[in-house]
Amino acid sequence: MAASISVIIPTLDSARHLPRALPPLVDGMAEGLIREVIVSDGGSRDETLDIADAAGCTVVSGEPGRAKQLITGAARAKGKWLLFLHPQTALARGWTDEVQTFFSFSEGRKRAAVFKLAFNDKSAKGALFWARLRTQVMKTPHGDQGLLISRFLYDGLSGYRDMQHEDVDFARRIGAKRLVFLEAEAVTSADAYRRTANFAASFGILARHFLGADPVELAKR
Repeated sequence: MAASISVIIPTLDSARHLPRALPPLVDGMAEGLIREVIVSDGGSRDETLDIADAAGCTVVSGEPGRAKQLITGAARAKGKWLLFLHPQTALARGWTDEVQTFFSFSEGRKRAAVFKLAFNDKSAKGALFWARLRTQVMKTPHGDQGLLISRFLYDGLSGYRDMQHEDVDFARRIGAKRLVFLEAEAVTSADAYRRTANFAASFGILARHFLGADPVELAKR
């Protein structure tokens, strides 16, 4: 079952990442899933825009700031579905099959889906364990996992807010009962997650979650 997806990628000097992020989307285009790929740029000074243009992406420019860029990209999107991807994230083979299955759900447009977090560095097992555990326990997936959501639900929740940790805030408003966790992997860099491999710090954050702490504040920590 084909659907109309607008892929939205916020970029800022992302030339070294886009050549990995864009090729997996070709499968979605070939199967009629993807209508357009929007690169929402915040003022890149490297070859980001050249790469996006050569790949046939729609480029929109605006103020820097990931939340602002996501909002700008969504405003320009024409698809009935929105797929938000970070430029350092590459979807693994088979992602289109899982998305097709998700679309077959009778209440699919009232739910949102995220991919399974994976790292391009196989040695970062500790960081990956804690990153995945946060997702499973707190039900606040990382932005690097991607977010697939219908325009219907996105607009109904007023979309992203212009704030830090916009991914955690939006996931909280979507709610755990409306989140579907796909098995297809979203492969990203481990660098930003290595510090979460500290057992004491990570356990403390999870404990605070169970005691009712604000997920956005915990994400900042």
